[in-house]
Amino acid sequence: MFKVRPFQNRDEEAVVQLWKDCELIQTTNDPHKDIRLKLAVQPDLFLVGTLNGRVIATVMAGYEGHRGWLNYLAVSATCRQRGFGRKIVAVAEKQLRLLGCPKINIQVRVGNEQIMEFYRKIGFQVDDVVSLGKRLNLQ
Repeated sequence: MFKVRPFQNRDEEAVVQLWKDCELIQTTNDPHKDIRLKLAVQPDLFLVGTLNGRVIATVMAGYEGHRGWLNYLAVSATCRQRGFGRKIVAVAEKQLRLLGCPKINIQVRVGNEQIMEFYRKIGFQVDDVVSLGKRLNLQ
């Protein structure tokens, strides 16, 4: 049975492996550091999806008072096309709504058409904006 719950410290290695398997980790990302940073800010919005006790999905949600964000959405390749991504996003959306969040933003890497299509199917649309970033190289 698929269950969504907040991340627990014992999930870390399984989560990092899932992110690696899903090719979410870039050379500029230290997944263990990203987990520590998330656990310091709204840790209840870091969700894992389990199937028969095994971590097969994740999403990190956040809300800063103006917009919500989703990051690190991952579903194990062996468990895709079964609604697990849709379900874990729905839980994140519900939690963000309870906080008063009016809109969710996501960023998708250029060329990742598969995830773009997934997001379109669950109601997201392309905004007429350009995403910019600046690394602060915080330790």
